[in-house]
Amino acid sequence: MSRAFVKEDAGGPERAFHLPRRDDPGYDVAAAWALLEGADVGDSYSAERATGYRWGAAKLRPHIESILAQAREEGNERLAELAQRFLWAAEGEAGR
Repeated sequence: MSRAFVKEDAGGPERAFHLPRRDDPGYDVAAAWALLEGADVGDSYSAERATGYRWGAAKLRPHIESILAQAREEGNERLAELAQRFLWAAEGEAGR
């Protein structure tokens, strides 16, 4: 994993993510957003723990692709970059 996504202060408090219940139909979309949010602040670990998904989880690929399209449409380069990195990681997971 890139150091850009690793929380340097591993001993500090974990970031809180507000997610719906896991049986909620919108959970996976919220989890995709949470993983991108965690990566944006360098705390992928907390996002993975909160969501139960790893960075690059293939199940979230359709949601990340949608977020990527939205980010490109809105000109949000940072979000597009994070979404693209997630998709690259998903491709690596699929090849294993």
